[in-house]
Amino acid sequence: MEKMKLCSANIVDMNIRKIEVLFPSCITESKTANGEVAKFVDFDLLRQELSNSIIEGAQERYQINWPGKRSSLVLANSSSSKTLRPNISESVDFDKTQNILIEGDNLDALKLLQETYLEKVKMIYIDPPYNTGNDFLYNDNFSESAIEYKDQTEQVDAAGNRMVANPETSGRYHSNWLSMIYPRLKLARNLLRNDGVIFVSIDDVEVDNLKKVMCEIFGENNFIGTFTVNSTPNARDYGHIGKMHEYVHFFAKNIEETSTNQLKVEDKTFKYTDEIGGFNIHPLYNSNEAFNSANRPNLFYPIFLNPNKKTADGFYQIGFEKDPDSIEVWPPKSEKNGVQFVWRWGKQKAAENFNKEILGYKTDAGQWRIVQKMRHTTKLIRSLIDSTLVSSRKGTAEVEELLNGKIASFPKPLKLIKDFIEVGTSENDLIMDFFAGSGTTAHATMEVNALDNGNRRYICVQLPEVCDEKSEAFSKGYKTIFDICKQRIINAGIEIKNQSGLLGFDVDVGFRVFKVDSSNMSDVYYSPDAVSQDLLSDQADNVKADRSPEDLLFQVLLDWGVDLSMPIHKETIQGKTVYLVDQNALAACFDSNGGIDEDFVKELAQKQTLRVVFRDAGFKSDSVKINVEQIFKLVSPSTEVKCI
Repeated sequence: MEKMKLCSANIVDMNIRKIEVLFPSCITESKTANGEVAKFVDFDLLRQELSNSIIEGAQERYQINWPGKRSSLVLANSSSSKTLRPNISESVDFDKTQNILIEGDNLDALKLLQETYLEKVKMIYIDPPYNTGNDFLYNDNFSESAIEYKDQTEQVDAAGNRMVANPETSGRYHSNWLSMIYPRLKLARNLLRNDGVIFVSIDDVEVDNLKKVMCEIFGENNFIGTFTVNSTPNARDYGHIGKMHEYVHFFAKNIEETSTNQLKVEDKTFKYTDEIGGFNIHPLYNSNEAFNSANRPNLFYPIFLNPNKKTADGFYQIGFEKDPDSIEVWPPKSEKNGVQFVWRWGKQKAAENFNKEILGYKTDAGQWRIVQKMRHTTKLIRSLIDSTLVSSRKGTAEVEELLNGKIASFPKPLKLIKDFIEVGTSENDLIMDFFAGSGTTAHATMEVNALDNGNRRYICVQLPEVCDEKSEAFSKGYKTIFDICKQRIINAGIEIKNQSGLLGFDVDVGFRVFKVDSSNMSDVYYSPDAVSQDLLSDQADNVKADRSPEDLLFQVLLDWGVDLSMPIHKETIQGKTVYLVDQNALAACFDSNGGIDEDFVKELAQKQTLRVVFRDAGFKSDSVKINVEQIFKLVSPSTEVKCI
């Protein structure tokens, strides 16, 4: 029976398979360090496949580089044998919720989620450390010492002698931050759907470097834009300048497939009304000089307006037919350069909408115009976000109200994240934030769901960063930032339910808590050859003694790529506990007392689940273990059978 690997997906193998599909001639086979034959990429052939000229040696090219970049790439590609352990006691509505809250290093979490959530996430928002010198975990100050920088860039030899004449540059202050963010963004891209988007907040210190890194990872053509957010309306004094803003880079996974929405305009008012409803008017001509009569002649034509015939709306009738009373109306010219504007609509579309959606109009200055009825209650999100609702002070006040004190430092305001969610997602999409902080993204997701009756769900990851013992948060019992995040989500859920009434009745305000931890399996599970004969007696069971069946279940779900929010049901079959995931997606029995016999297996096979997994130490005998697969082939041939 095949054993499960129980480690995160091998990113290198996944990438090799992708290259093999595009360039099969560039894949070769060779022996690994342990003597096994595996597939490798012939990079010389691949470079030649991607060039129209002969490739000979390294060449200069446009790219962003820093000391440690190669190591961070290796770090992103390396697999992890860690796991996510469920914490049911800290969760809310564990059995029903579809939301996930993870405590631990987000690099480990991103690796562990690769198999299960590959290309499943519609939107990612993160607010990473800004590299400002603040002293907290993930080191908000990623600068290296001069000695470390010289050593890493090979400016000094082993004896400490300087090897090259290189001035002290600011590079050492940025390289560690780049090495931190690079692997996380690479792994995050894998999780995004092809039509997905990512928003990343940043300030002046790393805004340029972040954009270059994101252009490399996501592709420059997938850059949508950069928002300027008026986060400090009263300005923060930096000596020579009062800083008022931060930035948010906005990228697509694949711009050709990307889908976004417009923002709803609150309290929209209309000046005019017809039988359909309210509307405002907008000139029909295109005021962009790039589109003119020279390059768009099909959009340059006259429309005839009759000043003696009014429509029911009080405008003037128009058409293509000229009569003695009609006035010939053309698009105007630009006042600046005298360029001849054109209409936004062609003749056919205009004719279909005469006196319905386009009409004649006389301006206050006495000029005749053709106008279109505009009924929009939405608008494109603007690159300049200057609402008072997006200030840092507003975000602080929101958390202060929920947690009754100044608990979090500079949390993002709800309005900002809610707007991004409204633009980047639809009602049933998955949202991710792996720098969760105080939990604004989770809070915003629940609020948007309450507003539009949506079923968006989130995955949030936060490091258990220790709170300063002198802080108000610590004095109120919050030991870590994760504790703050969790309590904020709990309180926000209660508030949403109370304020939304019937609309909020079905809003999912729960979450399943998971903690990044070492594998549930002992070392012998991954390296059986490393165990000597005299230690085998201690390895009768390859599962660590402190791990529960639920721990094993979720590690199996991760390895098999099953959604961690799937409903789980427990049944007792012949005295043994069986976990059934999403009815028939997976059945698991982690009995370790050698009680699994053929009668039990036959009854379990009747469930006809897609997958089934057993604990190696649970079989009554070796013969039972051998017969298990045969029983399933007879009773449920489509079931995949494995053990741990």
